[in-house]
Amino acid sequence: MAANGGPLRPEWAPEDAGAEFACRVLPGVDESACGESARPPAGPPRPAKLTVDDYVEGILSGNRMLLSKAITLIESNAPKHFETGQEIVQRILPHTGGAIRIGITGVPGAGKSTAIEALGCLLCEMGKKVAVLAVDPSSSISRGSILGDKTRMENLSRTPNAYIRPSPSGGTLGGVTRKSRETLLLCEAAGYDVVVVETVGVGQGEVTVRAMVDFFLLLVLTGAGDDLQGIKKGILELADSIWVNKADGPNRQKALSVRADYDQILHYIRPATEGWRTRAYACSALTGEGIGDIWRVVEEFRKTVTASGFLRERRRSQTLTWVRSMTTEYLQHRISRNAELAEWTAKIEREVAQESIAPTLAARKIIERMEETLFR
Repeated sequence: MAANGGPLRPEWAPEDAGAEFACRVLPGVDESACGESARPPAGPPRPAKLTVDDYVEGILSGNRMLLSKAITLIESNAPKHFETGQEIVQRILPHTGGAIRIGITGVPGAGKSTAIEALGCLLCEMGKKVAVLAVDPSSSISRGSILGDKTRMENLSRTPNAYIRPSPSGGTLGGVTRKSRETLLLCEAAGYDVVVVETVGVGQGEVTVRAMVDFFLLLVLTGAGDDLQGIKKGILELADSIWVNKADGPNRQKALSVRADYDQILHYIRPATEGWRTRAYACSALTGEGIGDIWRVVEEFRKTVTASGFLRERRRSQTLTWVRSMTTEYLQHRISRNAELAEWTAKIEREVAQESIAPTLAARKIIERMEETLFR
């Protein structure tokens, strides 16, 4: 390049080439000659690391941003987040238990998101604060989730008194994240009066949600074979009420007929809650008809089980179930992170694949090695 910043001809350019191969290189800024003013401004300062006190104070004051950050911390699988997350849960425990916990399940297409939005908007109009824990199923291949439940609840997500938290199932059976119980407690501590937990409607997931809510609602459709499938899988035995959705337009009479059929079936099924009779109803999440009745039934339920003392006993039992599930989860975590045990297990599995050892004997060997490795 010429000293005055003129055209520069690359060495690889042909001798008879024209200006199309020329370029011009401008000199840079000499910071030493220009002083401090020539240096680019520094970026924004990094935010201070949040303490447990920051999280707890934010949650108790209803700060949605800190609530979301705390839930993210709870859901994290990173060991460095575990102790902080558990300390937050321990600190907010005295402020939990005041909300009514509602579980909602149903087959895909039953209108769960629409029904939750209609119910949530109604409750917010009544002055209540509503939290929705919408668990999105994760791909069994990529392990990813779309987290689209909040998008489907467009009106509710814009309501100041509502908080919607979509979370990936992470492959958990039934689409219930293993941290849903902690998330529920955080929402209660943040002052939400109603916490709704939605599951994707796979058998084990419904059992898991039943073990963490007060009132369990099953949403069904007409013409989907739900009655027979529900009896076979035992779903009806978990429900505190059954709602035939989409009871509007030409489908209304059929929905009312299906509701009557369910009422007959429920006479032969043991109620999910002692002292409470499970009934079937019809509603339309699209038109809003019957949505108010859902809340009326929930309030009647809560009044009944509170007066009988069953709600207190149910929550006590749920807490013990939670402890047992966390114990199992902790053991599974230790097993998966132990390199020696993982190597031994892989060796045994190869022998099983080669048919040189029976599966039953292989399982016993793995268990014995597990006891020697983890509990010696």
